[in-house]
Formats: sequence, C-alpha cells, structure tokens
Amino acid sequence: MSTPRFLQFHLLTPYAASLLNRDDAGFAKRIPFGGSTRTRISSQCLKRHWRTFAGKHAFAELGAPPTMRSRLTFERHVAQPLIDSGVDAERAREVTVQIVKEVLGFNADRAKAKASKAKKSDDAVEETPEDPSVKTDQVTVLGQPELDYILAQAKEICAELASDANEKAITKAVKEHFGREGKANMQAIAKGAGLSAALFGRMVTSDNLARCDAAIHVAHAFTVHEQEAESEFFSAVDDLISADGELGSGHIGTTELTSGLFYGYVAIDLPLLLSNLAGDVDLAAGVIERLTWIMATASPGAKLGSTAPYAYANLVLAESGSSQPRSLANAFGKAVRRTKDESLQQVTQKALAEHLSQLDGMYGAGTERCISALEDISPLAKDIGVKGSIPLAELATWAAAQAKAAAAKGAA
Repeated sequence: MSTPRFLQFHLLTPYAASLLNRDDAGFAKRIPFGGSTRTRISSQCLKRHWRTFAGKHAFAELGAPPTMRSRLTFERHVAQPLIDSGVDAERAREVTVQIVKEVLGFNADRAKAKASKAKKSDDAVEETPEDPSVKTDQVTVLGQPELDYILAQAKEICAELASDANEKAITKAVKEHFGREGKANMQAIAKGAGLSAALFGRMVTSDNLARCDAAIHVAHAFTVHEQEAESEFFSAVDDLISADGELGSGHIGTTELTSGLFYGYVAIDLPLLLSNLAGDVDLAAGVIERLTWIMATASPGAKLGSTAPYAYANLVLAESGSSQPRSLANAFGKAVRRTKDESLQQVTQKALAEHLSQLDGMYGAGTERCISALEDISPLAKDIGVKGSIPLAELATWAAAQAKAAAAKGAA
C-alpha cells in the first residue's frame, strides 16, 4: 500500500423524528439529488457541532491552542486586558482600533464614525459593554497564540506612547510594531491560528495573518432515501386559564419534523493537517482519533428539548490512500427503499458495497479500508474490501496511525 495522503470517512447515521438543521424559514434543509428531494445537514452545521463538542473525545482534551471566532475578539482579548492592566480606557480602545485596522485591514475611520453616531443617537439610552469602534463588522478567526502576540505588542505600544499622544502618533506606533518584521513574526507563530482553524481552515484578507487552508473537508450529509417529513402541530397550554375551567391554549403553532438515514462524508488531507499543526505528529493523530469518535457519536440538532435528536452512526467506513478522494454519494443517486425482507440499513449497505465494488472494478482498489458496523456486513465484506467489522475504538486507532505513517514518509 502506498504512503497515505488522504484519509476518508463514510458514515450512515439514522435519526427519528427531529429537526436537525433549519433554513431561514424554519424548515429542515433539503437538497434535490438523483431526481428526488433529500433532507440535508449542512457541512457548516456539522463542523460547528464537532468543533464545540464537549463530551468524551472532545478536541479540547488535546490541550492545543484554541481558535476564537467572534466579532468581539479584539474587545475581549485586547482592549479589555489593556484596561485591566491599568491603561486608560480611551487610550486602550484607540490603540486597539488602530491594531484592528493594521492586522485585519479593517476600516478604523468607519468604525469610529459608527461609534460617534451611536453615542449621539437618542436611542442610545445606555452604553453597551462592547465599544462599537472595537467590535468588527464580521466574525474574525484568530488563534490564541496570535491574540497573545497582539496583546503583548499592544502593551508595548501603550508603554511607549506619551500621555498626550494624538491619533497620528498612535497610528505610527502601531505601524512600526506590525510592519514587515511584525507581519513575519505573526505568520511564524507555530499553530498560531489555533486548532479549529488548523483543522477547518480560515479565510484571511490581510497579509499580517498566515493563510490556513482547511485540512478536513466535510460534505453536506443527506438522506439516502426521499425526504420523509411531517408538519407537527403543537400547542402551549395556559395553566392559569385551565385552572379557571376555561378551554383553549395560550399558543398554537406548527413546525416541521423529519426522519431518515443520512450518508456523511469527510476527507482529510494528511500532509496539510501535519503542516497546519506545525509538524506535531502526536497532535495530528490525536485529532484524527477524536474526530472519528465525534463524527460517529456527536449529533447536531435543534429542538433538543422536544425531540432528543441523539443517535450514533450505524456504520463507519474509513479509507486511506494516495489517490484523490472520492465520495460514495452516487451509491444513493437512486433513492433507497426498504424491501419486504430487508431493512433500510441493509438495503443501504448493499447499495454502498455495490457502488464501491464497481469503482474498484473500474479504477482499481487504491485504498486500504476498515469498517465498523452495527449490522452483519460479512456477506458484503469482499465487495467493500475488508475482512469484517471491527470495534470503533480499533478503527479510530487505525485512522490515527495513518497520520504517523504520512509523517514518517514525509521525513524519509
């Protein structure tokens, strides 16, 4: 088997009555595929739940520097710490505004205008805790190491400035600290963008920040069969009215519920993952091992209190190889239907195995594979290219070892 470059995962996960991912109108997200409409879970939704998962096998257990995603990052992690350290509040925000402009290319003049307008507004009865001039228009994605560096530079700038320094002097000082050498220092910070950005990437529009391409590519999950949905009527009973003997409710409404067996697909660029993690092989292996568990056991979902949308994957297939990744979504181009003698899961597994066998017949079996499944897959083992099902713990360990194999080859 060739040196692994890509690690791929295919998952089949069932969900009963639930509303996993909603659109702007409150309905379940959907997608046309193969001539029929399928229920969909967006990749953004999946990644968000995986990043923030706090249970066993969470990424936080790795102890790697986190990534901050917020419009309030500079207020909370630069301006406020400066104030807490004794810097005058107005000076702290003036310096932070110029740093935002220099680091992100953010329009500081427009931000100051917004702040001034907010203060003059008749509607501004009380000040918000976050100064509008520091709050960015869009979510920024910065790693804790980058924020630590920015704060250290901000403290030096404040210490160097004269007490009567004007805006021009502040701007000059910031440019000196975040000039050519400062840019190089920021870009050279190991794991500077934080763990989340190293895994799922970030877009940058400033040459101060190191670009970080996503090493983990996540597809939108969709049902292998036609969408199964129902409009759910609900009411909220008014306890006080009921106690008085009156009939009726305090509120009535409808929502959409769906159910289905979802196909999920993830591809990991192993060399890029190692590069994003500054060559830390153990961290890369730890990420992959935990991601395997999280993908199989962490459920996305809205309406947690009324639907309890928690489920584990029925099947996880992992592949390792050097060829370009390829999804197995086309196994379900024709919507799957259960038969009289076989469950939906069994029919789906057969469709997956048949499609994989056809791909191997045309292109050759270019990957090494492992599978973990609830139901018996022994009749399909030959078509899938495995000896049989193994526990998920063994599959996760095998997947993590692929990062070490990729690193060993790269170092050779």
